[in-house]
Amino acid sequence: MTVMTRRTVLAALASSPLWMHNAWAQSTSLKISHQFPGGTINEGDFRDRLCRMFAADVEKRSKGALKFSIYPGSSLMKTNAQFSAMRKGALDLSLVPLSYAGGEVPEVNIGLMPGLVTSYEQGYSWKNAEVGKELARILAEKGIVVLSWIWQAGGVASRSKPIVEPEDVRGMKVRGGSREMDLILKEAGAAVVTLPSNEIYAAMQTGAMDAALTSSTSLISFRLEEVSKALTTGRGGAYWFMFEPLMMSKAVFDRLPKDQQAILMAVGGELEAFARKSAQEDDSAVAAVYQKAGAKVVDLNAATVKKWQAIARTTAWKDYREKNANCAKLLALAEKTL
Repeated sequence: MTVMTRRTVLAALASSPLWMHNAWAQSTSLKISHQFPGGTINEGDFRDRLCRMFAADVEKRSKGALKFSIYPGSSLMKTNAQFSAMRKGALDLSLVPLSYAGGEVPEVNIGLMPGLVTSYEQGYSWKNAEVGKELARILAEKGIVVLSWIWQAGGVASRSKPIVEPEDVRGMKVRGGSREMDLILKEAGAAVVTLPSNEIYAAMQTGAMDAALTSSTSLISFRLEEVSKALTTGRGGAYWFMFEPLMMSKAVFDRLPKDQQAILMAVGGELEAFARKSAQEDDSAVAAVYQKAGAKVVDLNAATVKKWQAIARTTAWKDYREKNANCAKLLALAEKTL
């Protein structure tokens, strides 16, 4: 009489075609976290919509092998914890401003380097340029895969006067959004305030902050017109361009079969056109939103952008270049796209 041990039973099951089929057929459930207001696939903040479109398309193309749960409004974890969690494999995907991780990985601050990117054409050219390939290599080394390259121009919401020239920020408490942005604000005479964009409203409402630089989409989605009397838009020109990609944990990505990895990369790439169009539409839409709320709306011209860029070269760019060899190389490659 043969005695069936637990080990022989499991071995028999594992080698059976039925077991192998069921294991293959099981779907992988992935979590996408972001800090922006939630909506639907057709309505709301375009970054939330992009995550929902991405999830739906990947699920369809993978025939249900990949499924997603989306957590808007930092409902899964705090905003500033997302990048680190992806690196450790504790979070699957996130759409988050890359520069938020600058304290952890100084190289990523190139994603919000004042005056370095001044147009969507230039920003989106990075992906296939040397600078983009080097940035992707560094991120992969740090445990991150970029699925969608997303750039957004930004503007300034102010509780009082419009912020146009560098001297306009003197004596004001201003949120820049990255260490490098803060450096040029300090040089211009501002006191800097550091917090993620989903905390700007409360800070401006209480007077803890006088003005904030953030993307056009965030200027709308976080209803900052309710606490602002002036807006400087990014529609005519901007020295504030944020790299805000959809990213994935490399540890999670690497565990997936090659065909599923290919689907993730393909869908992410295809959604970049939607992101660019939506961001540019918001650059224009934000003016109407603030005008309706009674705020004074102003634009920047090329000469003013150059003034901010000149300050950036001697402060933010210099500081970044001196951080390490990777930073120096990235900046040199980025300057080739100017």
